[in-house]
Amino acid sequence: MLLDLNADLGEGADGLSASDAALLGVVTSANVACGFHAGDAATMLATCRAASERGVAVGAHVSYRDRANFGRTFLDLDPSTLADDVTEQLTTLAELAGRVGVRVTYVKPHGALYNAIAHHEEQAAAVVRAVAAFGRIALLGLPASFALRLADAAGLESVGEAFADRAYSPDGTLVPRSEPGAVLHDADAIAARVVRFARTGTFTAVDGSEIAVPARSLCVHGDTPDAVAIARAVRRALLDEGVGLAPFAPTGVNSTSVYP
Repeated sequence: MLLDLNADLGEGADGLSASDAALLGVVTSANVACGFHAGDAATMLATCRAASERGVAVGAHVSYRDRANFGRTFLDLDPSTLADDVTEQLTTLAELAGRVGVRVTYVKPHGALYNAIAHHEEQAAAVVRAVAAFGRIALLGLPASFALRLADAAGLESVGEAFADRAYSPDGTLVPRSEPGAVLHDADAIAARVVRFARTGTFTAVDGSEIAVPARSLCVHGDTPDAVAIARAVRRALLDEGVGLAPFAPTGVNSTSVYP
């Protein structure tokens, strides 16, 4: 079995944080914040440079324009406005990545936008339209979501994602962060559930039911306490289980083009 291990990075300011630098030594794909929910130009540039040095694929972690709420509040945007916002974020990251010879090879929406496009057809269509216009690039998201189905229809590569450190509802969606137990923190327990997922393709939902999660990429969040320890425990457990770890998308290193 082969899995991608991704993390949300570049959510600080003024360059690469020590935590992000450590995570880039663990993960195979980096979801880089594009400035709308977090991050800035210096941080995007430094994160892309460090990712390229470690052979880590770079993806655009696009969001609602909502730094005040870290992109975790739903915004009822006009689809054309949302498409323009996604395009702006993609273009910004691609231009900065291009300075260090890196191509952005996928998109992962962040926070409330990620959750919205699982079921909100108009917003999902807007995101997919912007991504499709960008070029040869994959869309990473919740399996069986509107967004991934529309991406398939548009001829994009769609990649299902599972979450190592988030609790699941019985319908396969993530438990909202506002509810107790939505975010997991015990590194050993997280590693054990990830190994079980690698063996069975399932997670245990909060009601005790088993849900199938067809995913090629596994996320460990970079903004939780002990994120590095959790990511290292997950990586070690997967490798011990015989699971290969590699980016689902090309690393895009040494590309001289801003666009795919």
